[in-house]
Amino acid sequence: MYQTKLILARISAFACVLCSMLLVGCAQIQLGAPVASADNIQKAKTSGLPGANVGNFVLAAGKDAKLDKSLDIRSNTVTAPTGSSFAAYLKETLITELKAAGLLNPDSQIVISGQLTDSQVDSAMAGGSGRLAARFSVTNAGRVVFDKELVATDKWESSFVGAVAIPAAINNYSALYRKLVGNLLDDTDFRRAVAGK
Repeated sequence: MYQTKLILARISAFACVLCSMLLVGCAQIQLGAPVASADNIQKAKTSGLPGANVGNFVLAAGKDAKLDKSLDIRSNTVTAPTGSSFAAYLKETLITELKAAGLLNPDSQIVISGQLTDSQVDSAMAGGSGRLAARFSVTNAGRVVFDKELVATDKWESSFVGAVAIPAAINNYSALYRKLVGNLLDDTDFRRAVAGK
């Protein structure tokens, strides 16, 4: 009888630990404010961009509104700090990078705008992955000189344990915003367009 109770107690304790590992959170998590990266500052400075204003960033037409509002990472809901809009978060990331490079100019005739086209994250035990995409457009004195969809993707090690997998997914997903802005600043067509070539 004592042996049976002991076994049941151990099974119960193991089940509690297992549940806590699987269900860490059940929380609303907000991404941190965008932070400029040294790589993107350098890319901006060498892009040929004389200075730019940043226009509207919105969800692309025909996309599900949820794409712009939140992400589910296991039992947690992730949102952006910018009015719960990932499109606005991408805009703030671009503004942060341009400002840090000394290239944000509200009076510039060059205006960079964007439409969020994809936003995904997966914290699977076999490995985490994320994808972020947007169609960027650049106008110069009202004339469109650049219009192109760009994508940023990443993969990382994940875990069965939610306390490990969830923060890893959030950190790697938020880094995709800097990566996507870096892809824009690196893009040959973008550089040619802003340099007036």
